[in-house]
Amino acid sequence: MKLPFYKDVKASKELEPLKIMHSEAGSVESLSNRLSRALQQVSPDQPVVIVCVGTDRSTGDALGPLVGTHLKKFNLEGLHLYGTLEHPVHAMNLNETLTSIHQHINNPFIIGVDACLGQLTSVGCIQIGDGPVKPGAGVNKELPPVGNMHVTGIVNVGGFMEYFVLQNTRLSLVMSMAEVIAQSFHSALAGRYPLRTTSFASIE
Repeated sequence: MKLPFYKDVKASKELEPLKIMHSEAGSVESLSNRLSRALQQVSPDQPVVIVCVGTDRSTGDALGPLVGTHLKKFNLEGLHLYGTLEHPVHAMNLNETLTSIHQHINNPFIIGVDACLGQLTSVGCIQIGDGPVKPGAGVNKELPPVGNMHVTGIVNVGGFMEYFVLQNTRLSLVMSMAEVIAQSFHSALAGRYPLRTTSFASIE
């Protein structure tokens, strides 16, 4: 049976994808503006869920959990956040996590966050677009798609020995990219969610 992990619920007006180098001047502002435009098309009554996919056992694949950990510190009340360094969402529990989200949250608008591999000239770029992220695609894993929209970071070069490449990705790069993504989310979400206590859930 195919579970409804991803509903094809697109914004009323499809927005152009954004790709920007994380170290570029104004990257946080550009990413935040793109996220804000997308969230403006989401009903105030529709819960926003951020699913940060990855594992702390691989440097390159730790981008998602690092983003989640940074976001948790912002304490945005009402935001549903899944995936941190302490409670990562990875290949072993992704199905369970998505099932739980759809069982407990009515009509969620899900934003998937994940690391990916790409061309050498794109390493360090952060991408935002409509539609789901496809975890595991870079390492040939069959995992369910995640999200009505996605944020991905190109952490290293793809095409050869992907597991080895992810394991040997520079931590400084991944941490810098995670900080930029988290700050962008914070700026985009601050008006929607007040600073109080995070509504945080995870499945170990």
